[in-house]
Amino acid sequence: MPFRSHSKGVTVAVRLTPSARQAGFHGCIDMADGQTALKFSVTAPPEDGKANKELITLLSREWRLPKAAFSLLSGDTNRQKVILIQGDSYKILAQLQDWRNEAG
Repeated sequence: MPFRSHSKGVTVAVRLTPSARQAGFHGCIDMADGQTALKFSVTAPPEDGKANKELITLLSREWRLPKAAFSLLSGDTNRQKVILIQGDSYKILAQLQDWRNEAG
């Protein structure tokens, strides 16, 4: 499961493809460590944090959560990232599960 409860909210495992033709969600992927991650792409290049910023903007819009709630916990220069969404973990997890069910 790409979503995990955290003391400050919820973490989300993401596999990011920068410099893509189109930004968006592309399903889930099983990682080598046994975890599942959400596959997203962004049009921004992977330089100066541009791709990470676009990812946070995309997630904020997709999940209807404020950008200020998002921060990058790990994967600053890596395709595998862990995003922290600060807030009530129960509400956020429920919202993300509903999104995942709708997104497929």
